[in-house]
Amino acid sequence: MFQILVIDDDPAVQILLKRMLEKQGYEVVGASNGEEGIKQALICHPALIICDWIMPGMNGLEVCQCIKANPELSTTFFILLTSLYSVADRVKGLDAGADDFITKPIEHNELQARVRAGLRLHQLSRDLQIQKQILEAELEEAAEYVRSLLPPPMTEPLRIDFRFIPSRQLGGDCFDYYWLDSNYLAIYLLDTAGHGLRATLPSISVLNLLRSRALKNLNYYQPSEVLRALNDTFQINYQNDKYFTIWYGVYNRIKHQLVYSTAGHPPAILTTAKSTDITKAKLLRTPGIPIGMFPQVKYVDGFCDIEKDSTLYIFSDGAYEIAKPDGMLWGLENFVKMVVNSNYHLDQIINQLTALKQQESFDDDLSILQLKFH
Repeated sequence: MFQILVIDDDPAVQILLKRMLEKQGYEVVGASNGEEGIKQALICHPALIICDWIMPGMNGLEVCQCIKANPELSTTFFILLTSLYSVADRVKGLDAGADDFITKPIEHNELQARVRAGLRLHQLSRDLQIQKQILEAELEEAAEYVRSLLPPPMTEPLRIDFRFIPSRQLGGDCFDYYWLDSNYLAIYLLDTAGHGLRATLPSISVLNLLRSRALKNLNYYQPSEVLRALNDTFQINYQNDKYFTIWYGVYNRIKHQLVYSTAGHPPAILTTAKSTDITKAKLLRTPGIPIGMFPQVKYVDGFCDIEKDSTLYIFSDGAYEIAKPDGMLWGLENFVKMVVNSNYHLDQIINQLTALKQQESFDDDLSILQLKFH
């Protein structure tokens, strides 16, 4: 049974409305002023409120604004009872959040029709709210699953840490690192075009494919060959038009050498203890278009010796494509400068990036891998 709250300082109007509504099978609660009406609303969470506009103390507009500002009453349908007829008055009521109006004197059939319409909209809002909660819960479960797939931080024989901040519950960034054998470590970070679930699914597919080494007859020690195989497998004609960029490398811990290849991805940043400015940092990137755009693309390998106490940063473009308050894009060069001067603290980097943005969340997914070579 729907519950209706009637707020009116006139006892006669309260009694009239209560009788008319109870005959229709509704449960009716009354309140004689705005303050009492708000208290009743917070207790019983009515499906619909009929509130007089002109009342001593808190008037109907103020009650409406208070009700609509409360998330617990977001689906409550609010009808203003008024003798005001002008368009300006109705605009004022709508601006305050009123959903409908009933004019005095009250006409029985009109009241019934407006209440029925209001309750239908209330029920629709409730159903949508429930479905939204279910969807959010399912997305959170999916986000937990994605986080569970990410590798744990590593401390030996090198230290690997990361920060993973999707712009929504689910994002298109994904990364992994694992030993191909006791001496060779594979590391990669990919960024699928778009956001949300459609971007997450291809990312997880790549992670599972590479982690299980399901691509047969493939040399996983040669990054360019891995990218070629991924490009053959994930052509956008067959993957919902979703392409992705990727940085993939293999580190030989005995020879302290890194071989890498990229497909449209931002360069990794390699710093050493001697890297005191941007000119001393190495940007590790090779030519190559994103995975899935065109078939039969050739990718190439890059090679780098890793000096003692070097640090490698692999990241997605969400780390530097940040709009500043003046509307200008922050940019890769500024990000490189910040990394070089950050004393290698990931939290410091994230804090500075957070201070740059204008919104509560980042516009794009942000992932950063930090590898410290002892």
